[in-house]
Amino acid sequence: MSEVARPVVAERSAGEVLPAGAELDHVLRSAAPAQVIEAALGIVGREHLALVSSFGTESAALLKVMADVDPAIPVIFLDTGWLFEETLAYRDTLIATLGLRDVRSIKPDEEALRREDQNRELWFSDPDACCRIRKVEPLKRALAPFKAWINGRKRFQGGVRAAIPVVEDDGIRLKFNPFANVSREEIQAIYTQAKLPPHPLAASGFLSVGCMPCTTRTSPDEDARAGRWRGRTKTECGIHTTNMA
Repeated sequence: MSEVARPVVAERSAGEVLPAGAELDHVLRSAAPAQVIEAALGIVGREHLALVSSFGTESAALLKVMADVDPAIPVIFLDTGWLFEETLAYRDTLIATLGLRDVRSIKPDEEALRREDQNRELWFSDPDACCRIRKVEPLKRALAPFKAWINGRKRFQGGVRAAIPVVEDDGIRLKFNPFANVSREEIQAIYTQAKLPPHPLAASGFLSVGCMPCTTRTSPDEDARAGRWRGRTKTECGIHTTNMA
């Protein structure tokens, strides 16, 4: 365990109420990503910690850091039913490459799909509702056993992500953002040093990859997430703007 994480973990005893996100953020705001994950692991334990990954264009970097700390930390992957085949293949590639031991592919509730999106056109008529039944609600169910979760948001992505803390409260859970402070160059360095395979769509101009109907290519002069929900005011799917309690 790193020297940064050690005092955070040492102050907690088994069964103790979780520390406040702001308190942890104060201690970990300058910590390296691996140190943040080590601290999260020490605070809640592996059985109560999950990493949520889209297996998108930058996902391998965080998954690599996590795997170096503990490859058995559960990884939640939201298989929305609208993902690119390349993303599903990339998930399998990274599981093998990084030796991930507990990747859980979570699908939407079939009854909710029949009730609200029988014709598979909700992404067009009401993308917020589509994200709710395909991502937000499935993640809420998947996170039920956990006390904390890790995600890969970065401040350089801009928008509502520009000021994210390293640790925050998410209802009854803690939410760790170990890549909050990293730069795009640092992420690329992780890919280069570890010889990580890129997402299959990255070379085709997809700088950020989500669901197929709501993802387009991005030109070099655009923000990396400009291809998500193009032409709409929507910039987030909802899992980071909705309380997951």
